[in-house]
Amino acid sequence: MSRPVPPVSIGIDFGTSNTVVALAADDGRAEAITFHHNGQDLKGFVTALCYWQDRVAGKIRSRVDGGPWAMDQLMEGGTAHRFIQSFKTFAASASFQETRIFGQRYGFEDLLVSFIQTLTRHAGGALDFAGARVQIGRPVHFAGSNPDDALAMQRYRTAFGKLGLDQASYVYEPVGAAFFYARELTHDATVLVADFGGGTSDFSVMRFERRGGRLHAEPLAHSGIGIAGDAFDYRIVDHVVSPVLGKGSDYQSLGKRLTIPNRYYANLAKWHQLAMMKSNGDLAGLRDLEKVAIEPAMLAKFIDIIDYDLGLALYRAVSEAKVALSSADATDFRFAAEGVEIAGRITRKDFESWIAPDVERIATTIDEALAKAGVGDRDIEQVFLTGGTSFVPAIRNLFTSRFDETKLTNTDQFESIAYGLALIGREAEAARWAA
Repeated sequence: MSRPVPPVSIGIDFGTSNTVVALAADDGRAEAITFHHNGQDLKGFVTALCYWQDRVAGKIRSRVDGGPWAMDQLMEGGTAHRFIQSFKTFAASASFQETRIFGQRYGFEDLLVSFIQTLTRHAGGALDFAGARVQIGRPVHFAGSNPDDALAMQRYRTAFGKLGLDQASYVYEPVGAAFFYARELTHDATVLVADFGGGTSDFSVMRFERRGGRLHAEPLAHSGIGIAGDAFDYRIVDHVVSPVLGKGSDYQSLGKRLTIPNRYYANLAKWHQLAMMKSNGDLAGLRDLEKVAIEPAMLAKFIDIIDYDLGLALYRAVSEAKVALSSADATDFRFAAEGVEIAGRITRKDFESWIAPDVERIATTIDEALAKAGVGDRDIEQVFLTGGTSFVPAIRNLFTSRFDETKLTNTDQFESIAYGLALIGREAEAARWAA
C-alpha cells in the first residue's frame, strides 16, 4: 500500500570513505547538500571523526567533530585527540564491541550517531529530517573478515533510531545508483549495476520498463563482497610500506630469534584498524618489541606513525599512488611526515599482480549476481559502473572483456547513490525498493 509522498525526501549514502546526503522535492530533481569548508563547496562529507578535550572555566569538556573539520582538528594537534576513519567497516564486526575515548565507551552505534550529528550541524539548516521520508543506503553484504549483516543492520537501526529515524527505509546501495541512472534509459532494458565503494563492491541486476510514462523496475538479483578500494590500498601498504616498518624482521626473546607478529601490519594496512592501534594495545606492544628488535629503527617509524596520528597522511599518499596507476604505467610512492620517510617505485604490472586475488573474487561475485538473476552476459543490455575503484584498469577490464564497450556507462559522480535514494523517496510505493 502506498503512503502519501512528503514534500521532501532524503537519501543518505553513508560510505566507508565519504558520505553524501541528497534531497529531492516534487520537481523530480535531486540535489546533494553542500558543505562550506575553507572556501570550498563540498558535496561529500569525509567519513571521519575526531574527539578531543578542552578546558573551559577550569573544567575538562569532551568535544567531537566530523568530516573535513575532523581532519582540521587532527592537523592542528595541540591537544590530546582520537581520530577515527572508515569506521563503517566495524558495523558488521561482532568482535568490535567498543572503543574507549577519554575513558568513555563508544560502540559503533555511538560513533554513527556522533557522525550524523556533526554532519547535520555542518549542513547549517539545509538538512531537516522532520516530516521527510528518509532512505538510507546499505551494502548488499558488509565489509569485514567475518561480517554479520544482521548485526550491522541492527546497529544501523539502533543508531538512526536514536536520531529519530525509526521509520527510515534501507535500500541496497547499487539499487539507489540504478534508480538514478535508469531515468536516462530510453527503452526497456536489463541492467547490471556495479557499485565500487571503499569497503564493498555491490552488484544488482534489474529489469527496467517504462509503462505509461513511468519507470517500473523489477530487482532480479543482488550480490556483494567486502572487497573494494580499501582492499587495494591494503595491497600497496603491505608491499611498499610495511617492509620499511619492520614487516618480516625479527626480535630476540628468551634466547630465540622470532619474527615480529604479522597482525600489527595487518592492522596498519586497514584504515579502520589503524585508527584503533593507539588504544587497543598495539602501540604498547610495538614499544615492547622495539626494545628487543633486531632492527629497532624500523619499528620506531611504525610507532611514530601511530603516535603522531599519521594514518590520514599515509592514506592520502596511498590513494594518490592508486589513482596515478589508473592512468600511468608506474608511479613513485612518497610519504614524509614527522621524520618518517617511505619511498618506492610501483608499476601497474606489480599492482595488478598484488590485487589479482581480489579482482578474481570480485569477478566471482559478478557471476553470482548474473546466475541468481538467471541471465548471461548477452542478456545484459546496459552496465552502470559507479565509484572511483571502477576506474582501476584491472576492474575496468573485468567488464570490457565481458560486455560491449557501448553498453558501459562509467562515472566518478559519487553522489549517484544518494541521488537515487532521495528520488526513490518520491515514489508513491517507495517501500518496494527497500532491501
